[in-house]
Amino acid sequence: MIRLWISALQLAELFVSSIIHLLYGFYICSTAVAGDISQTLNEWYFKPNASLEVKRENPSETNIDDLPPIVLVHGIFGFGKGKFGGLSYFAGAEKKDERVLVPDLGSLTSVYDRARELFYYLKGGQVDYGEEHSKACGHSQFGRNYEQGHYPEWDEDHPIHFVGHSAGAQVVRVLQQMLADKAFKGYENTSENWILSITALSGAFNGTTRTYLDGMLPEDGRMMKPMCLLQLCRVGAIIYEWLDIAWLKNYYSFGFDHFTMSWKKVGLWGLVDCLLGNAGPFSTGDWILPDLTIQGSIRLNCHLQTFPNTYYFSYATKRTRKFLGVTIPSGFLCIHPLLFIRVLQISRWRYPLDVSPPYKGYRDEDWRDNDGALNTISMTHPRLPIEHPSCFVVNDSECQPLQPGIWYYKIVEADHILFILNRERAGVQFDQMYDSIFQNCRKYVLRKTPQTLPNQSPE
Repeated sequence: MIRLWISALQLAELFVSSIIHLLYGFYICSTAVAGDISQTLNEWYFKPNASLEVKRENPSETNIDDLPPIVLVHGIFGFGKGKFGGLSYFAGAEKKDERVLVPDLGSLTSVYDRARELFYYLKGGQVDYGEEHSKACGHSQFGRNYEQGHYPEWDEDHPIHFVGHSAGAQVVRVLQQMLADKAFKGYENTSENWILSITALSGAFNGTTRTYLDGMLPEDGRMMKPMCLLQLCRVGAIIYEWLDIAWLKNYYSFGFDHFTMSWKKVGLWGLVDCLLGNAGPFSTGDWILPDLTIQGSIRLNCHLQTFPNTYYFSYATKRTRKFLGVTIPSGFLCIHPLLFIRVLQISRWRYPLDVSPPYKGYRDEDWRDNDGALNTISMTHPRLPIEHPSCFVVNDSECQPLQPGIWYYKIVEADHILFILNRERAGVQFDQMYDSIFQNCRKYVLRKTPQTLPNQSPE
């Protein structure tokens, strides 16, 4: 009887979570469509005067071309410029600086695949996922072809600032390690110094316990429960990719084109194979969720360094507080409806007693503070399997002068999506956040004399 009640409660929670996520997805989609319709009507009714001359500033005077680009990298289910019509994932933050790029990467593809895509987006050429990786994961070695890179001159003399939200921060770290390892065929001169600074906004450095709530098995962080929110997501993504409706995928894509899942190529039995878990990204684990488990993040972090000539900044977010020794959500009205239930669930989640913990020294209480998607402890700086050099910033003036090779982090009262999609929701806090991020980037236009810092946990 008790098991029946527990099963009923789990099904009820799954139903509510599914409805909430579907409604939010519909809201975002309808907002994008409404914005596009409005823009089209405005252009049709109020055609610009052809005789009107727009005075442009001379680039040689403004020296915009001399500024290193700031690249904004979206997180899971995100999108870049050109997708979702005129809707901005970063809520228009890209307009705060003269030289900002917003790439569109796979919204559900693995951190590895997204890092490869990001490189070719900037340099140009056809995305090469690597022969060994492609064979192991069962997809094509080559992907989208960028005939013209968005920053083809990118090298050590023309470095870039990166700002990553959520999983986007981990994508940039993997990209920097690939540059250091000279992992791109035909580009033997790459180095970690191609990146001037990395800023993480709610960065997913060490995984999140929400992945287990959504359906990943805590035993290994690779497989999913038979019935869970992620299974519904998996089925939806497979059908979406199989239908391969061109205009719809031009509007939004999960990024699985290199897996050849279209009905035109695999037919009906190909769909059945994918749904049964015999083919596709979900069968090989080459998608984003395994990378966001604690175990998956440790597997990634084992190969990632913090480099001595790059500046690192992190803004960790949280929407919890302590009440009589118990961690609870910090205000009903302050948390987005999409995330409120998850804030509560993450703060109360316990690692199963019959399962080995993901790392030595794991404690549930360390992972209770969260923003509805990620645990706050995961967002400050890379901690697992070894802790990287870091400095908690309370007052900016106390940390001057800033040094490269150290993660400077702040903890901000916000949920996971406060600084994306809807600018009005964050209000003045939105401007304060992105002004701070862009000002940090522009302070370090020129790299200073290289310094040697140990890439290990501080004494």
